[in-house]
Amino acid sequence: MPMTEQATGAHHPQPRARNGGSPSATVEHVTGAQSLIRSLEEVGADTVFGLPGGCILPAYDPLMDSTRVRHILVRHEQGAGHAATGYAQATGKVGVCMVTSGPGATNLVTPIADAAMDSVPMVAITGQVASGAIGTDAFQEADICGITMPITKHNFLVTRAEDIAHTIAEAFHIASTGRPGPVLVDIAKDALQSKTTFSWPPAMDLPGYRPVTKPHAKQIREAAKLITQAKRPVLYVGGGVMKAGATAELKVLAELTGAPVTTTLMALGSFPDSHPLHVGMPGMHGSVTAVTALQKADLIVALGARFDDRVTGKLDSFAPYAKIVHADIDPAEIGKNRAADVPIVGDAREVIADLVQAVQAEHTEGQTGDYAAWWKDLNRWRETYPVGYDLPEDGSLSPQQVIQRIGELAPEGTVFAAGVGQHQMWASHFIQYEQPATWLNSGGAGTMGYAVPAAMGAKAGMPDRTVWAIDGDGCFQMTNQELTTCALNNIPIKVAIINNGALGMVRQWQTLFYNQRYSNTVLHSGADTDGNAAKGTRVPDFVKLSEAMGCYAIRCEDPADLDKAIAEANSINDRPVVIDFIVHEDAMVWPMVAAGTSNDEVMAARGVRPDFGDNEDD
Repeated sequence: MPMTEQATGAHHPQPRARNGGSPSATVEHVTGAQSLIRSLEEVGADTVFGLPGGCILPAYDPLMDSTRVRHILVRHEQGAGHAATGYAQATGKVGVCMVTSGPGATNLVTPIADAAMDSVPMVAITGQVASGAIGTDAFQEADICGITMPITKHNFLVTRAEDIAHTIAEAFHIASTGRPGPVLVDIAKDALQSKTTFSWPPAMDLPGYRPVTKPHAKQIREAAKLITQAKRPVLYVGGGVMKAGATAELKVLAELTGAPVTTTLMALGSFPDSHPLHVGMPGMHGSVTAVTALQKADLIVALGARFDDRVTGKLDSFAPYAKIVHADIDPAEIGKNRAADVPIVGDAREVIADLVQAVQAEHTEGQTGDYAAWWKDLNRWRETYPVGYDLPEDGSLSPQQVIQRIGELAPEGTVFAAGVGQHQMWASHFIQYEQPATWLNSGGAGTMGYAVPAAMGAKAGMPDRTVWAIDGDGCFQMTNQELTTCALNNIPIKVAIINNGALGMVRQWQTLFYNQRYSNTVLHSGADTDGNAAKGTRVPDFVKLSEAMGCYAIRCEDPADLDKAIAEANSINDRPVVIDFIVHEDAMVWPMVAAGTSNDEVMAARGVRPDFGDNEDD
């Protein structure tokens, strides 16, 4: 089956005559397991997150002798997957995880799906039962290729030792080129144990896989003309710009055109938050200005974005006045949700660089955009409806204030990884992202439990950077065991638990849409040990739990102690640090567009519908 940019079926390498790579390559006589580790060394994998078990065990023996590949022993396979994702997002390199068959492999399903949704380059290596036992329901057998077919960019089942080297080379190539994504390599135990030869580089055989990177010049020229002719353009920037390393080119294009820039949740940091052209993040909880700019635009230039439901709201009412220029490396995304007037297939860096030249050519011919009236509207909305919050009347900690101060007190270049829910949205709004790859989160899948292992992966890949995980008390209880991994492997991340005693985002929906009937969202007993009304989750006691896992832990309940607690955490770099912030439970995320409604119905705050003073000249 020819391979495309989309997910395909499992690829079974076929027997073929091969010499390895170059004629001068040194041929080594090795086991399949040794071939696997040597291949990982040669593709540049310096860190592997994993957990051994029976079927992958042959690979762990030569791994012990490798001086080029560091293995980090996780406490749960899901942690290995998210750590590989965090490593990849922070470093731009391919993240690698390795686990055994059956339950080991199925525990990777969530992080693989997460990586697929967010286009993260990851190679997941799984052990499989011996080739003769495949299909017999052998002990710890699972058809992980079949299970992950819809959520991998590609996957391989390897049953022969001689196929391991070229399969690893192909997997890393597929994961990191075109639209990045996760690739699974499932290796039968007998293939790891058998003898073979190893030489590098191997010949790769990827029929049909030819990602288009260079955009079509005619489409670029047409896009440039629309930009200079538009009255209300918006640059709608998605995570593809970050993946392509196109942030410098984006800044040039934005400043050349003078058009407003909105960066999605996956693109925060690709354009400086503080830049005057930046109007914020769009989406369900985006800024009023960003949401409204897209709604009232007459031209949307989408760069590495996919018009997902969280940005568009009710799709048939999204941006009714706008022509669409849609540039993406994955042709399947163009026209999937919104028809494009000018479709451009290509790598975001090449697209933007060519757009800069085409717009400059338009300017040379006297065609420049006049956006003065548009900026007058944008600035009025920005001033009238800024993203903000009120401090609790009872004097308790505001979660927004906690997150804002963490951002303000963090060293320059700090990487922030967030879980999913209210704290994720607050972290997207109240921390300023000025550099690329400083904001990591689970955008498409919305995976609770992402933050701690992803922060671990980021810190392993960027040991000189400060790494903060912004987590909720619900998320933290899913994957906090990886703090043990951090403590034992000298990975000193910092974790802020935004502890409101509830599954906060679900509770917010129950407040707004279910008459405050809090069904199964409360994470505490209702009272503390003294019989007082509970504030935050106390069972488990996060301070004691974190200390038991080798961390330094602090609890902060008083706003007067906030800065001191954060500064103390920033000063400790010899072990992980956890701060349990007990915050007000009724804080909500605003702005908000309710699910299934039009972006025209954006609410700036509870009961506050913006007045835009519409004066369209359509």
